[in-house]
Formats: sequence, structure tokens, C-alpha cells
Amino acid sequence: MTFPTSNAATAKISPDLPLTPQQAHLVQRLIDFTTTQLTTPHPAVFTLYGDAGTGKSVVLAHLFTQLQTLARTRPDSPLWGTTNYFLVNHPEILKVYREIAGHQAHLFKKDFQRPTTLINRLAQGKTTADVLVIDEAHLLLSQADHYNNFYGTNQLGSLLTSAKVIILVFDETQVLRFKSFWTEDRLETLLAPYPHQSYRLTHQFRMQASDALVRWINAFTHHELRPLPATGGPHYDLRVFDDAEAMRQAIVARNQAVGLSRIVSTSGYPSTLDGGRHYITEGRFHLPWDQYNYTATPWAELPRTIDEVGSIYTCQGFDLNYVGVILGPPICLTDQGLTVDLDKYTDVETFKRRTDLATDQLTAIKQQLVLNSVNVLMKRGVRGLYLYAHDPRLRHFLQHR
Repeated sequence: MTFPTSNAATAKISPDLPLTPQQAHLVQRLIDFTTTQLTTPHPAVFTLYGDAGTGKSVVLAHLFTQLQTLARTRPDSPLWGTTNYFLVNHPEILKVYREIAGHQAHLFKKDFQRPTTLINRLAQGKTTADVLVIDEAHLLLSQADHYNNFYGTNQLGSLLTSAKVIILVFDETQVLRFKSFWTEDRLETLLAPYPHQSYRLTHQFRMQASDALVRWINAFTHHELRPLPATGGPHYDLRVFDDAEAMRQAIVARNQAVGLSRIVSTSGYPSTLDGGRHYITEGRFHLPWDQYNYTATPWAELPRTIDEVGSIYTCQGFDLNYVGVILGPPICLTDQGLTVDLDKYTDVETFKRRTDLATDQLTAIKQQLVLNSVNVLMKRGVRGLYLYAHDPRLRHFLQHR
């Protein structure tokens, strides 16, 4: 896969983007799996595992374009006349796919749906589904969520009752909330009764960082704080700041030079779903959280958002050229090592009550979800990662690498 020259999100996952030989082989394998399983009596599932930035969405975009081309233009194909959907439970990413559909001859914007929308339409008999391609399947709801009009117990389970073939991508280190709580074990247990295959993507396409830095982020995600590499590699700008405002100014300069550079943050600062503006303050630094984006343009591509702080809700799944990450108050360094102080976590949506999780495991699971959010934010930057930690001891550790 070659890196696109455009900053537009549509260029990063466009089906016009060339694939590597390995990716092209994988797409063909997925097509062969689909055509073979279409006529079997039970639904079949193919799971693509892979960390953030390993090219999962690019593979899916190419796959779905080929599936719909066969379904709509090839009477000799087993896919001819099939009804297929591409699902993603992330409104910002959905905007990107629908924009891509507008430029492809055999893709329609209605082919791309939120899971709940399709589940409800299937239940009402308004459509059928042969093949479902699911991006960011770790965002599927795994419990009822009446706020989002899902009244079942598990979105993937609901979809398995209707589809003939499901192809999904999954990364347990991008699971961020109780209502979409998954692990690989939970996923594989659900899929055990069905014919299924899997493939694990490992090559990092997004970040031009050294393998050492990627390993450091992965270790951080798993509660292990190692000395930060001296550099991010020959083509990657890694910096640690003692002043969040200085980091903001550096990101603004990068944004003026190459575009698509933003400040993002973990939770731990005032944030309430009341429609008001809530601010992150760190010394001289004072910016509001991202506002709900009512436009068809992804949050990071709106010029005004250089003056906002992005969250996992606007940034997950997207590339930035340079990302400045604020590690908020919950992320700290103590005598026991890297610590997540849950009392300082302010995102009330993250830990909605679940009765199916063991009480003695809740603290560990909550801490892992917080570290998963750090993993998502740190892996946004294609060309550079800038870090600022609220906790003085952690900040000192990162600076004296």
C-alpha cells in the first residue's frame, strides 16, 4: 500500500488506493470465502485481527467495492443480485465511507449503515442481508442501549440471525466502553458455533514510526511503562513537552505547514453531555473539548478544530499528520508503576453498569479501557507524536528518556 498524498480521510481508505501484494491476496481470499459460504445453511464469519494502523479499513474498502461490483454487474457470479451492507458504529467514519461511495460506480451511500439502523430495518422486514462487512467491530454494542435504539443483547449476535456471511475487523485494544465491551476470547466464544476463519494483520501502515516506538506504545497499553525511545525513528517526530501550551503551539505550526495536525486528550477533565462547552486547562493551555460535528466533514478536517481538543469519539479510526496527546489526570506514575486513577476519570459514558462482568474484575477492566483510549490516541499520528502528561512524575519520566 502506498501512502496517499492527500490529507482527506477519503484518500486514506479509498478503494482506488493501490494494495500491497499481501493485501490483494487477502482481499481475494475474502471474496473466495464469501462466494463459497453464501450457499451454506448457517452464517459464516471471517475475522481480521489487527492493531490500529495495520490497514484493516483499506482491505475492507477494496473488498466491499469488489463485492458490490460483482453483485451489480456480473450475472455469472454467485454474488449476483445479493443484498450487502457495510456497517460501522462510528458516525465520523460513516461519513467518510459515504463520501467514498459517491465517487464509485457500483457503491451507493445507502450501502453504508450504522449497525442499529440495519438491525431494526431487518427486524421490521424492510430489507434482507446476504453479506455484511463490519469495520471497527470492537465498537459493536454488546448489551442493550436504549439511547441508541438497540434493544437486543448483542449487535453481532443479532446480525448473525439474518446474514449469510459476515466479514469483520477487530482490535481488542480499541475497546473503549462497557456497552461495547469485547475481548478476543468473548468474540471467539460467540463465533464458535459458526463456520469461521481468521487472519491477523501485523504490518504498521499508518505510523512512520520506528518499531521501537510502536512496541513502547503497545507496552504502555498493557500497563507497562518502559523508557521512551530516544527518537521516533528517522521519519518520525517524537517530542515530550513540559508545557501543554508549548505543545499546542508546535501542533499549530505543524498544521500550518502540512495540515491535519490536532491536539487530543484522554478523559479526566470536565465533560458533560449537556450541549455546553467544557474546557481542558493545563497551566497556560485552555481549549474546549471537541463539539458535536453536524457536518458531513470529519472532525479533524474542519479548520476550526485546531482550536478544539479531540477525543476518542472524534479521532478513533482517523489519521492525523501530527498528534499532540494530553495524558490527563487519571494516567499517573506511582511507586507501583504506571497507574490509572479511576476516581479522576470523567467520561460517564465509559463505565455504564453491566451485570455480566465479575465484580472482582471490574477495576482491572476499567483500567484497561482507559489504557485502550491512550493507545487509540497515541497511534493517530502518521508523521509525529507529541506528548504532555498532567502528572508531574510521569511527565518527568517521559522527558528524561
